[in-house]
Amino acid sequence: MLGAGNISSIAPLDVLYELVAHNRVSILKLNATFDGLLPVYRAALAPLIDDGLLRIVTGGADVGGYLAQHSGIGHVHITGSATTHDAIVFAGAKTDAPRLTKPITSELGGVSPILVLPGRWSARDLRYQAEHVATMRLHNGGYNCIAGQVLVLSAAWPQKNAFLDAVEAALAFAPARPAWYPGSDERMLAARTVYPAARSIPGGRLLVAAKSAVPAEASREAPQTDGVDSAEARASAVPEDMLRTEYFAPVLSVVELPGTGQAFLDTAVETVNRDFLGTLGANILGSPSSIRRLGAGFEQAVARLHYGTIAINAWTGVGFLSAAAPWGAFPGHTLSDVQSGIGVVHNALLLDDVERTVVWGPFRPFPHSIVHGEWALLPKPPWFVSARSGASTARLLTEFAARPSMRRLPGILAAAFRA
Repeated sequence: MLGAGNISSIAPLDVLYELVAHNRVSILKLNATFDGLLPVYRAALAPLIDDGLLRIVTGGADVGGYLAQHSGIGHVHITGSATTHDAIVFAGAKTDAPRLTKPITSELGGVSPILVLPGRWSARDLRYQAEHVATMRLHNGGYNCIAGQVLVLSAAWPQKNAFLDAVEAALAFAPARPAWYPGSDERMLAARTVYPAARSIPGGRLLVAAKSAVPAEASREAPQTDGVDSAEARASAVPEDMLRTEYFAPVLSVVELPGTGQAFLDTAVETVNRDFLGTLGANILGSPSSIRRLGAGFEQAVARLHYGTIAINAWTGVGFLSAAAPWGAFPGHTLSDVQSGIGVVHNALLLDDVERTVVWGPFRPFPHSIVHGEWALLPKPPWFVSARSGASTARLLTEFAARPSMRRLPGILAAAFRA
C-alpha cells in the first residue's frame, strides 16, 4: 500500500478496504509528507498492527519500488499520480512488457471539470456558487486529486461575466494558505509560462480564461446556437495543457463552449469525456428549474459522463467523504493508459462491478433553499473555504465522533448554522 501525501484519511481507509473487501493484510508505506504522522497512525491502527494485519513503514521512492517488487507482496495499491504509477509498473519507460507482474490497483486523480448549466441566478446564487467553485479548487490549498480544475461555461449565458467576477472575488477572499505540497511552486510557474495572460489572484492563485475547447473537427458537428460562430470557436481553441495537465496547485481554468440548454450540456459532456485527462470526478452546477426543464435529457447526459463520481450541485469531494460509497475512476482503464486509475476503494457495501457514484446536493443553502421551494436544511457546508465557522464545526464533529452524545448536537448545529 503506497499512501497518498495530501489527505491523512486516505491510507487508513484504503488499508481497511483491502482487509475487509479482499482479505488482504497490508504493509503501508507512508508518503514522505506524512512521515511525521507515523506515531499517530501506529496508535490509531494499533489493533491491526498487534494482530499482524498491518505494518507501517516510511521511506522514499526506493523503498516503495523495493516493496512493490518484493516476492512476499501479492498485490500493490497506490494513491498518487500516473507518473508514479508508470514508474512502478514500467520502471519509468512504457513497454509492452510491464516490469511489475503482479496485480496493481490505483487512484490517480486527473483534471476535474465543473459544468455550469446556464440559467437565471440571483446575485446570492451567483455568490454562493462562486464560493462553491472556489472551494472545489482551493480546499486543502488545492492539493486534492478531486479538486475542480476547469470551469466549463456556456459562451451564450447572459450571466457568464457576472459569475466569473464572483468566482474571481471568491478566490481572492478565501484565506491564504502556504504552498505546502512539494513541487507546487514549480507547477504554478509552469502554468504562468503556458498562460502568460492568466490573472494572478491574491493568495497565490491563478485564473486562466479561454474561449472554447471545441476542436475544429468537433465544432462542425456540435450544435451551434445563440449566434456562436463555429469559426470563432475554432480560432479560440484553448491549448491542450489546460485539459491534459493536473496542476495539483491553486490554478483554476475557464473554458467556454457554444450553445445553451441541452445543446450546451451535450457539447460539454462530449468535450470533457474526449479531451480532459482522467475520469475520477466531474461536477455539475445548475438551478433546479434548469434541471427540470432539461428533464430526461439531463439524466441521459449524466449517464454519458464517464466519471467515477459525479456530483450534482455538490462537490465530488462529498463522494470521497461518504466512505460507504465506492470511490475510484470510471472503469475501463489499462496499465498502459491508466488515466485516473484502476479499481475502487471505500465501497463499504461491497458492491460488485461498480461503474460510478452520483451525489446530489441542494442548489441553495438553508434558509434560502426553503424560500425557493427546495426542501433542504443544509446550511453553507463547513468545508467551504468561505465558511466562518468551518474550523469550530469540524472540531465539534471530531469530538462527537470520539465521544458520541446527544448533548453535543445543539452545539454542532449552532456552529454549522453560523457558517
